[in-house]
Amino acid sequence: MCIGVCPPSKAAWPHPIIAREGWPFLAGAFVLALLATFFSGPVTTTLGWIVFLFVLQFFRDPARRIPVGENLVLVPADGRVIVVEKAEDPWLKREALKISVFMNVFNVHSNRAPVDGEVLARWYSAGKFINADFDKASTENERNALHIRTADGQDITCVQIAGLIARRILCYVEPGAQLSRGQRYGFIRFGSRVDVYLPVTATPRVALGDKVKASQDVLAELAKA
Repeated sequence: MCIGVCPPSKAAWPHPIIAREGWPFLAGAFVLALLATFFSGPVTTTLGWIVFLFVLQFFRDPARRIPVGENLVLVPADGRVIVVEKAEDPWLKREALKISVFMNVFNVHSNRAPVDGEVLARWYSAGKFINADFDKASTENERNALHIRTADGQDITCVQIAGLIARRILCYVEPGAQLSRGQRYGFIRFGSRVDVYLPVTATPRVALGDKVKASQDVLAELAKA
């Protein structure tokens, strides 16, 4: 979904097409595939190159075009919308509009800021590694939450949640950081989800089951403060 004209995304970081988080994995997979090619049979060789291609596609990190428009909240992660409902924001202790996006192993896994704003707080919670498609993953899995406040004083909570296979949440911003919509701020390896808690006055622009792309699609629209 795109509202208005979509100009090229202005990246606030060097933007290799393959995420830097994946370079060690890609190098290891490439070496193993080469070893299989020269020292093993055709079945092992084929499997080796399939693994290499899987790692390559998993860590792709394409630039995106950002929608233009006031009060837009952008999708923070590629995937499928699995929750659109009112819920308690466990971080800011308020009633909120909760929208969750589930990322499978074939989605791009870089996470991008949904709004322009200042990071006021960051919380990390150790936890389990339940399938991130389940509701209880929001409260029981390993997670990292950011409290972002927009220039007009609206509060957004954006939560990275590890999944069944994911074992590492990466977040590169701390309280005091200024984020721009679409700016890359973190990465979750190998399957996960992102929960976004918005003011209850926000209007969702996605529905259950929608397939969305980070920073390119609109998640919701904030009411004017």
